[in-house]
Amino acid sequence: MDRIIKKKTWTPKRIAQITLAAVFVILAVRFVVFGDHSSKLNVKAERVTFSNVRQGEFQEFISVQGTVIPIKTIYLDAMEGGRVETIFLEAGSYLNRGDSILQLGNTNLLMDIMYREAELFQQSNNLRNTRLTMEQNRLALRAELMDLDYQIKQQKRICDMNAELKKQDLISEHEYQQELDEYYYLINQRDLTLQTHKQDSIYREIQINQLEASLERMEANLEIVKKNLENLIIKAPVSGHLTSLNAEIGESKSRGQRLGQIDVLDGFKARVSIDEYYITRINMGLTGTFTLNEQEYVLTISKVYPEVISGKFEVDMEFVGKEPEGIRRGQTLRIRLELGDPGMALLLDKGGFYQKTGGSWVYVVDPSGDFAVKRKISMGRQNPDVFEILEGLDEGEQVITSSYDNYGDNDKLILKK
Repeated sequence: MDRIIKKKTWTPKRIAQITLAAVFVILAVRFVVFGDHSSKLNVKAERVTFSNVRQGEFQEFISVQGTVIPIKTIYLDAMEGGRVETIFLEAGSYLNRGDSILQLGNTNLLMDIMYREAELFQQSNNLRNTRLTMEQNRLALRAELMDLDYQIKQQKRICDMNAELKKQDLISEHEYQQELDEYYYLINQRDLTLQTHKQDSIYREIQINQLEASLERMEANLEIVKKNLENLIIKAPVSGHLTSLNAEIGESKSRGQRLGQIDVLDGFKARVSIDEYYITRINMGLTGTFTLNEQEYVLTISKVYPEVISGKFEVDMEFVGKEPEGIRRGQTLRIRLELGDPGMALLLDKGGFYQKTGGSWVYVVDPSGDFAVKRKISMGRQNPDVFEILEGLDEGEQVITSSYDNYGDNDKLILKK
């Protein structure tokens, strides 16, 4: 009799199938939940520039260009207009103070001097005539007073005689009063003559004072005009180098027109052009350095020109200590201009990555050196060499600082040897 064999539920084969399925599910879930889903890009390590994050002294500075100019420049302007008649020296000449450079001719100025001299002569004659008239009036008054005094004396004698005759009734009252009235008339006439002369003298004195003041002004004006005539000869106000002269024989120059300039060769300074971005941080006293012939020199800002032209403003920097030997006007200097005092900071070398990220993130190399991952960071100050790192990086970490233009938005770079 046949026996029914009962089929087993958990056969070794089935258990193996279920185990494999469970392992697959677990691996799939682990990959979904814990797997690396970041985008990747293979990069050859030899084409990448690496820089270590380090702690060091940070000096904020900018690199600027300066042009060497004389420490003092004197400009030659025409104080009086005229026609260029003679040029004594050419541009490029070395001259001493007082040397004649060029001469202008001005016919109108000569005519003006002649007219003013004629006016001065006329005014001088007027003053002389007024004084003569005053002296003549004084002499005439003296003669008139002498005559009046004589008449008064004679009339007084008559009056005294008539007084005696009247007491004896030898003359009438009318005749006596007539002679007495004549006496008083002469006295009053003398007083009036004195008052008239006094008023006339006051007027003449005022007139003379005015004429003398006018004469002095005319003489002063004439001296100024004559000095302007001397200014037609342009002379060197200082000793130095005549670097430019804008004049040709026969050319007309107007008053105030620039004729040239003289460079005083006592020393040099640098005229530096700086981006307007730094205008609020540039002050007098800031220092800068440059290297020439393997020797470092120091300059300091002595003057700031606040006017901004084409996005830049200028400063003057003077040498601290000895100037470089053989330096020439117009020479270009690359100056490292310091913007603040040095201090300790976390530093990262500059590189092409900044153009892509703006300093907001970088690729940080894993300690294994096999890959680099994207990480957000925060930067502070910078100079032409390094960035100051505020957050996101630690000392000793390695960062890719070359250009990121070919990396797209990948989160991880696989570094191939």
